[in-house]
Amino acid sequence: MVLESTGRALLHRLAAEQAECRVPSLVAALVRGGETVWFGARGRVSGAPPTPETRYRLGSITKGMVAVLVLRLRDEGELDLLDPLDKHLPGTPVGDLTLAQLLSHTGGLTAEPPGEWWERTPGAPAAGLLGDLGPEIARHRPGRRFHYSNVGYGLLGELVARKRGMGWAQAVREEILEPLGMGAVTERAEPPHAQGFAVHPWADVLLPEPEHDAGGMAPAGQLWSGAADLARWAAFLAGDGGSVLRASTLVEMREPAAVEDGPSWERGYGLGLQLARHGGRMLAGHTGSMPGFLATVWTDPADGVGVLFMANTTSGVRGRLLFDLLDILAEHEPPLPAEWQPAAADADLLALTGPWYWGPTAYALRLLPRRGLSLTPLGAVGRASRFAAQADGTWLGLDGYYAGETLRVEHHPGGVHISLNTFIFSREPYDQSAPIPGGVDPEGWR
Repeated sequence: MVLESTGRALLHRLAAEQAECRVPSLVAALVRGGETVWFGARGRVSGAPPTPETRYRLGSITKGMVAVLVLRLRDEGELDLLDPLDKHLPGTPVGDLTLAQLLSHTGGLTAEPPGEWWERTPGAPAAGLLGDLGPEIARHRPGRRFHYSNVGYGLLGELVARKRGMGWAQAVREEILEPLGMGAVTERAEPPHAQGFAVHPWADVLLPEPEHDAGGMAPAGQLWSGAADLARWAAFLAGDGGSVLRASTLVEMREPAAVEDGPSWERGYGLGLQLARHGGRMLAGHTGSMPGFLATVWTDPADGVGVLFMANTTSGVRGRLLFDLLDILAEHEPPLPAEWQPAAADADLLALTGPWYWGPTAYALRLLPRRGLSLTPLGAVGRASRFAAQADGTWLGLDGYYAGETLRVEHHPGGVHISLNTFIFSREPYDQSAPIPGGVDPEGWR
């Protein structure tokens, strides 16, 4: 748990938001190291303060769970993210879109389905939704730009249902909610839950908002949760994947696939997750809104921290609330660096450490855990990457310019060199004994 002084500062920020924005009820929580370290609540639900079990509608946070199901299918070999939609859900007017484009909102689809405002009216079942879709739902050339599409996640939910042979929500429950201990998440409002309200813009009065089954559009925003269960989702997104998703796949979900806000690049989107940059952090999570409800969850995997809020109001909670809560936690209780401890190193790898040269540019090769390598420039210019050891004695690039490329340590008559995607790194600048592409002037340096 956080210190009393930290908790007071966090509660003050939450209380200011609830009062200044006139929110009927507002709850928030912070997660660190996989555990909830703070919960705060303001306002009333049915005359009493909300608790960590009080359910609110999650809205589009639901999309992240649908995306996890799609990626689980990919990891099982049931589909590929480059597959066209038509391969798994035939008969739609946009069957040439790839699953990756639907996950990342880059397929160019319209934001909303045809017909009435789906968030406020009962929805047709998936078959009805598919029957209503026509060519006009394509708004942009696929891959051209980010364009948020609730329709796209309606399609992905039906794809999951057909591949699993069960409803998308049942698949979410069996494959995500139960393994993560989120058993209190529901499809519809069940006690204890907050009533959704709209707050009058010029008076302190409320208007109840409708709640319904969204049918075929439910995968875009149907689920309800309390703060206790949503905190477990935050811990999952921050890196505690457990048996639900491979760690590497979770990293893939958090990688930027599209930029939402143009040149400023403060908001982006991965595979089912929104991304945000704040104060040097790269946050992953999702916002959510439905009539009468707002919710957001952000996580910083680098620090293993997550933050969330839920409110029963159609609009009003400011986006910076969660950033402020993260900043308060970091200011009052900054995370301690992990203790350094010595580790064993194989002699063959230890001999490779130190300076290497790509032409005249100096690099340092360092050892990482599990026989990994780090290649970083010693000056201001150069390309840095980390490499994971492979079973065949090579190393695979994990990030940077050399992501996905193969590093090899090779011996030549005069010594040893590193071969990296046609580039040769030698122990001396342009070592004449190494197989430098193009050769080295025989008169050498002068």
